[in-house]
Amino acid sequence: MTWQTINPASGSVVASYEESSPEAVQAIIAGAHQAYLAWRSTSFRERSALMRRAAEVLRKNAREYARLMAEEMGKPIRDGTAEIQKCAVGCDYYAENAERFLAPEPVVADARKSYISFNPLGVVLAVMPWNFPFWQVFRFAAPGLMAGNAAVLKHASNVPGCALAIEQVFRKAGFPEQLFRTLLIGSKEVAAVIEHPLVRAVTLTGSGPAGRAVASKAGAMLKKTVLELGGSDPYLVLEDADLEQAAILCTKGRLINMGQSCIAAKRFIVVEKVRSRFEELFVERMSAAKFGDPLSEQTELGPLARHDLRDALHDQVQRSVAMGARCLLGGKIPDGRGAYYPPTVLTDVEKGMAAYEEELFGPVAAVIPVKDEEAAIAVANDSVFGLGGAVLTGDLERGDRIARERIESGSVFVNEVVRSDARLPFGGVKQSGYGRELSNYGIKEFVNIKSVYVA
Repeated sequence: MTWQTINPASGSVVASYEESSPEAVQAIIAGAHQAYLAWRSTSFRERSALMRRAAEVLRKNAREYARLMAEEMGKPIRDGTAEIQKCAVGCDYYAENAERFLAPEPVVADARKSYISFNPLGVVLAVMPWNFPFWQVFRFAAPGLMAGNAAVLKHASNVPGCALAIEQVFRKAGFPEQLFRTLLIGSKEVAAVIEHPLVRAVTLTGSGPAGRAVASKAGAMLKKTVLELGGSDPYLVLEDADLEQAAILCTKGRLINMGQSCIAAKRFIVVEKVRSRFEELFVERMSAAKFGDPLSEQTELGPLARHDLRDALHDQVQRSVAMGARCLLGGKIPDGRGAYYPPTVLTDVEKGMAAYEEELFGPVAAVIPVKDEEAAIAVANDSVFGLGGAVLTGDLERGDRIARERIESGSVFVNEVVRSDARLPFGGVKQSGYGRELSNYGIKEFVNIKSVYVA
């Protein structure tokens, strides 16, 4: 079977790729396992040297990789360059810290010696999405390889060029050839890979249905999973917030990656006292963002990744308006080529509407007015998702308390845009998944936490 990648800005064919045959998949997994058997015995010093070289390869070829992202999924090239730099930072972070994170931990017990060791599991399958086609992979691969594992990647079908480029990053850096491999397969073939006896664990970033399918199959095979799924991140705008700064942060949080991010700001829960002024400032900021060719350095907003995604987002807007939401900005598909969608602001969003209940994976903001802080917290938690969230307030102690004690999510930022950071654990609760990536917590997800007792 042949795949074609389509440029979402122009509709033109970027490239064609041959899907991996079942025989090729079997050979790749077997090769990754053989590479793991040798790799697990290497020292952290050896692994670190190679991971630092991977960071160098990324930085050296940042422009090339950013252009590939722009062509395959529409990311503006300056954003793609920043994504590559973030991947390089992540590689350096684990090169520097993995040995410390995985050092044996002594335990006082009634033994002559007892401790906890952290040993690699083997081949880990990574099922990754298209929205951050390099960073999503490296935030798994850097800690995973540093822990001594091997990896096989099933990337989204619209970014096969990125998937193969990532494989080459590790080869250019000097990693064993079979240690990190790409499988060009469709979603229907994932189950067979999970069933393979040499695949020991699975990590997935993607939609709820994809997460449930992978978790179900992995559970049946008794294999460990980490799932990072959807999000509908609430941004609480309290009555004491700096509204001009809040509008800046909310716009940035909503429009990052054209709104195609699990941790993008999506629900703007605004105390009624400041609602009118916030909406005025928010619409002003959102309307200032301009579209352009993702290959241009000046472009702020590119197209959505695919036309079907654009159409699904527009349907959510239309259904919300039909139920009583008001559209303050945008809400119409522009003329011309490309999967473009304008920055859109809906207000008077209420429970039961698509903009309240569903994840809006694009540049559509849902403003939900509330009476006070308690009502804002209640609405924030009134969601099946629990990935990230933000509290915007002039009282840092108040924001800290709400973030720590009241918001049901994997991360909460006070007076800042939610983002992933290699130094902080990343993941969610409820239907946003389970397990953690990044930091010392992430690297320990795919190791055998072993108790050793010497009498």
